[in-house]
Amino acid sequence: MTRTARLAVLIASFAGLLFDGWELGLMPIASLSVTKSILGAGYTDALGGEWFARFTAGLMFGAAIGGIWLGNLGDQIGRVRAMGLSILLYSVFAGLGAFVDSLEQMLVLRFLSGLGVGGMWPNGVALVAECWPKTSRPLVSGIMGAGMNAGVLTLSQVARFHPITSDSWRWLFGWSAVPATLGVVVLLALPESPRWLASRALSSTQIKSPAAFRELFRPPLLRLTLIGIALGSIPLVGAWSASKWMIPWADKLGGTALPGYKALTQGWWALGSTLGSFFGAQIAGLLGRRLTYFLISLGAVTSTLVLFNFTAPLQATFLPIVFVQGFVATLFFGWLPLYLPELFPTRIRATGSGLSYNSGRFVTAVLVFAASALFVVFHGDYSKVGSVCALVYGLGMIVIFWAPDTTGKSLDDT
Repeated sequence: MTRTARLAVLIASFAGLLFDGWELGLMPIASLSVTKSILGAGYTDALGGEWFARFTAGLMFGAAIGGIWLGNLGDQIGRVRAMGLSILLYSVFAGLGAFVDSLEQMLVLRFLSGLGVGGMWPNGVALVAECWPKTSRPLVSGIMGAGMNAGVLTLSQVARFHPITSDSWRWLFGWSAVPATLGVVVLLALPESPRWLASRALSSTQIKSPAAFRELFRPPLLRLTLIGIALGSIPLVGAWSASKWMIPWADKLGGTALPGYKALTQGWWALGSTLGSFFGAQIAGLLGRRLTYFLISLGAVTSTLVLFNFTAPLQATFLPIVFVQGFVATLFFGWLPLYLPELFPTRIRATGSGLSYNSGRFVTAVLVFAASALFVVFHGDYSKVGSVCALVYGLGMIVIFWAPDTTGKSLDDT
């Protein structure tokens, strides 16, 4: 590919992930406002936490299904077409959220938006990985890793200057439909991966959908698939069952007196996470894949426990610790775009990467409900819920010992 074509691929894929992150950040910052608006006098703090868990689980189920389905579709019809479809899905269904009049309707739309949210990552990451040379991959993987958290950061700044309240939240969902224009541009103008085109041209290596999954779940790829699922699941489960509780926690304590405090909190976290998800790939390039994942896991469990036990919203130390936790816990998301494509051959790379990354969302959806049950058991104590869920990150220090070290390998080696 020409340099111009590679840059176009990188910019479009980064933008797709940026708006993907916007969609992921919608309900943490708007959930309580939406619930208060629709329930009115029937709203309680317990219902607020319960519906936040439901919206999160709905999005996670949708993202898990979409990531696997659209990741496989990317191996069948091309990375670009599957990516464009993903962007259209998450944009259109998020935009329809502006018109809901029940929480159940919003829950359905969160699931449908999740289909596109899940499909964007495997196709965008596979496309960029296959279009850029080996020497550039840590850099472009870091850029891709930062994309989603840059979207969360952008959303937090918009919400900071235009606070999301129970009287004013529908406009936010309406604006979330704007990225559909990017989806159209991707479908019409973005060049396809040369590696995918070459693989597709070899008819003997073309793999239809059922066969792709069969190959991933039988030797020699079975072990790699299970390791990829575990490594992709731990950061996602940790982020949504532990880290994300800091936003409604800040919303509760900030209250109506400081309606912008939750956005300020999300902004500090998103700034740290944007930097962290960029540098995760750079650190992995320097220290190696396995050591980096181990150190990130150790840092994530430590920083999350500090966040929920040694500070609280409105305290002077809260926002700086939120920043640190966001930076450390999202180093994973720069590491994953670099590592997961290295596990699988070109013909099933998007399927394998999508399955590895998004299977964790099934687990996340279940554990978010478990976290909401803990929320009831601990009588609405966000610090206790976050502390228990933080232990998930510690599993990464164990799982990484079974993972192959792909440091120094090129995609052509797989």
